[in-house]
Amino acid sequence: MKIILWIVLGILALLVILLLIALIRTLLRPAKTSRWQARREPEREKEYAGKLSRMVQYETVSRRGEIQREKFLGFHKLLEELFPLVHQHLEKTEIDGALLFYWKGKHSDKPVVLMGHQDVVPAEGEWEHEPFSGDIVNDQVWGRGSADTKCSVMAFFQAVEELLAQGYEPEQDVYLSSSNTEEVGGEGCPKLVAELKRRGVRPYLVCDEGGAIVTEPMAGIKGNYAMIGVLEKGMGNLLISARSNGGHSSYPPQNSPIARLAGFVTDIEKHNPMRVEMGKEMKAMLSTLSDYGPFYLRYLLGNMWLFEPLLKKILPSISGQVAALMRTTIAFTQQSGSDGANVLPQEATLNLNLRYIPHQGKKESDEIIRKLAAKYNLEVKSDEGYDYCEPVNIDSDAYHLVEDVIHEVFPELPTCPYVMTGGTDARFYQEICDACIRFSPVVYGKAQMKGMHGLNEYVDTFSLPGAVDFYKTVIRKNQ
Repeated sequence: MKIILWIVLGILALLVILLLIALIRTLLRPAKTSRWQARREPEREKEYAGKLSRMVQYETVSRRGEIQREKFLGFHKLLEELFPLVHQHLEKTEIDGALLFYWKGKHSDKPVVLMGHQDVVPAEGEWEHEPFSGDIVNDQVWGRGSADTKCSVMAFFQAVEELLAQGYEPEQDVYLSSSNTEEVGGEGCPKLVAELKRRGVRPYLVCDEGGAIVTEPMAGIKGNYAMIGVLEKGMGNLLISARSNGGHSSYPPQNSPIARLAGFVTDIEKHNPMRVEMGKEMKAMLSTLSDYGPFYLRYLLGNMWLFEPLLKKILPSISGQVAALMRTTIAFTQQSGSDGANVLPQEATLNLNLRYIPHQGKKESDEIIRKLAAKYNLEVKSDEGYDYCEPVNIDSDAYHLVEDVIHEVFPELPTCPYVMTGGTDARFYQEICDACIRFSPVVYGKAQMKGMHGLNEYVDTFSLPGAVDFYKTVIRKNQ
């Protein structure tokens, strides 16, 4: 009995020592503050906002299964009007509405691709300003696509326009890539990638949307942070079906289709079958942000060596957004049953949308769902979907190049790797590029985040000069 007591006391003493070490490390690690604020440049803001406004006014909603080439050719004419030097000096390739521009550099061993999509999602509901008005009000450009992602497209076209006006010749080849089917997962970007493959081009760096300069990226973290997207989760849909002989609702059987689906859903909700892990990128993100938070965050997140097991348990239950960074997610999105209120369905269905994370990819995640569905006598059908993208090496030269550019253009702005939960066109470039970085150099606060794919999308004009300078600096520093 004494031996057991001594063992318990020893474990408690060790725990106290570890907690004290973590406390000392936290106290010795100075707290930081994100002080960066956008510098106002009224004349540049006015010029850039005017161009972005005209781009927003041209409606470029993409439709699944439709190419709509003529619509996008009209948008291209607007781009030619807004950026004449780009069209005079760069080699243009158009493929079914998707665009690729080539700016020959002095060297071709480290080509860079700057990209953003032309298409936008539909604009429904009641807006404060009409969704395709491009209204400029209170230093904000309003409308569908203003933030996602015509602001980026405007910025990198304008960057090249200004460099050409200065007579600048890039050290390395530059490509401007813009698909017209990003919002519907279409063939625009794959066709551009296929064209680059045909030419034997292997980009050193691809810069697409995804991360951004985010205001308050986590609860308790104040200020602005450059969240650099380095990892994109995969996506797939599973159709779960329950069958029976149907019948009249006046004599319902046990284990009807809807009851079995309900049991299946309840099981997942109560006992999520997907494994929680913290990858290298997730740890780097939390550790970096912790320095800018209150003491408790610096203590917990800044001592991952001690608190990781605890954090893996508590973080997913605190925030669904954080949970999405740590495991494959399961979302129940569509359901169907009988057409009649008094008729038992012969078949009831449920759609699961999964977002796959590297430590538990598509094959393993889908198999977990299949095994669980079998317990409830359910059938599973899968669409093709796609798996996660390999993470960008945050120790690579290409990643450090983007960090260096951010520090030069946005002094005192903290940089941080970021795990993407949504999808982008950059995933198609993974086949030919090891450094597909998702980062739009514009400021996104809560209002911008809410407006993308929602109501009242807008971007602040103070974001635009920095965005142009970011792309100019990427081109200049890529030696």
